[in-house]
Amino acid sequence: MAEATSQTCSQEGTMLDKEGKYLTFALAHEEYGLEILKVREIIGYINVTAVPQTPHYVKGVVNLRGQVIPVIDLRAKFGMETTEVTDETCIIVVEIAQVGRKFSTGIVVDRVQEVLDISGGQIESPPQFDTSVNTDFILGMGKVGDSVKILLDIDKVLAGDGFSAVAQAAGRSVASSVTDD
Repeated sequence: MAEATSQTCSQEGTMLDKEGKYLTFALAHEEYGLEILKVREIIGYINVTAVPQTPHYVKGVVNLRGQVIPVIDLRAKFGMETTEVTDETCIIVVEIAQVGRKFSTGIVVDRVQEVLDISGGQIESPPQFDTSVNTDFILGMGKVGDSVKILLDIDKVLAGDGFSAVAQAAGRSVASSVTDD
């Protein structure tokens, strides 16, 4: 029993470590949150330059004040049906850490909602499914009023699938096409 109590306290302590400010946004009818310290800026949707031979969820790249950054369609990354761009569609520019480097990436979301201060007591561990369902990219489930926000570890959301190589190649591809003109 002491071991079970110790494990529960350990899990609660982990969730206390997750408390803080989160930028919340919507994809379809679901609500998500990102650690505010990962967010660099929020911009309205701008034209994205497609990059050949990238995964289906990579929309392409944008030139943001002289910096070429890859843009990911988060709906496509999560296996959701993609939708038309609206006046509320935004690109959240986040700073992610991949392969020992930090770089900026844009994620397309349906709409940005608000910044919430979520306490550790409002955050539960991610749901546990069988081994075929990967929830490693979920920091926790934020309970805010009657709603639940899925709190994302954006580094893990964008990890794998050779994304860092795609981001670097996309940057080189656009840079070389700009210098070739």
